[in-house]
Amino acid sequence: MRKLLKRVQESLKDDIFMHFIENIEVVVSKLLSLFMVVVIVAAIIDLGFFLVRELFDTPHGKFNAILFEIFGLFLNILIALEILENITGYLKKHVLQVELVIVTSLIAIARKIIILDLRKVTGIDIIGLGIAILALSISYLIIRYSNQKNS
Repeated sequence: MRKLLKRVQESLKDDIFMHFIENIEVVVSKLLSLFMVVVIVAAIIDLGFFLVRELFDTPHGKFNAILFEIFGLFLNILIALEILENITGYLKKHVLQVELVIVTSLIAIARKIIILDLRKVTGIDIIGLGIAILALSISYLIIRYSNQKNS
C-alpha cells in the first residue's frame, strides 16, 4: 500500500503531471484537427451540391438572390480552414497564435456583413458589427506591430 501511495505521489509531481497534461493537449489537438478536416470536406461537398442544384434549378434572373448565400458558404469554408490552421499552428509550436485568431475573427465578421440582410437588422446591430471590426482591426495592428518589432 505504501508503494502505491508513493508511486501516486511521485506521478503527481509538477514535472511529471505537466508532461501528462501536455500529452493530453496534443491528443485533443490532433483529434480536433481530424474532426475539422471532416467538417471542411463535408462543407465542400455540400457547397458543390448546392452550386449544382442552384445553377441548374434556379430560374433565369433569380441567381443574384442566391449569390450572397453562396458567398457565405465559401467564407464558412475559409473560416474552417483558418481554424484548422490555428489548431495545427498550436500543434507545431504549442503556442496559441493570437494573430491567427484575430484574422479568423475578422473573416467571420466579414462573412456576417457580406450575408447581412439589411431588412432584418437594426442600426444597433450594424453599429455593434462596426465596433467589433474596429476593435479587432486595432488588435491586429497592435499584434502585428509588436511581432515586427520583436523580429
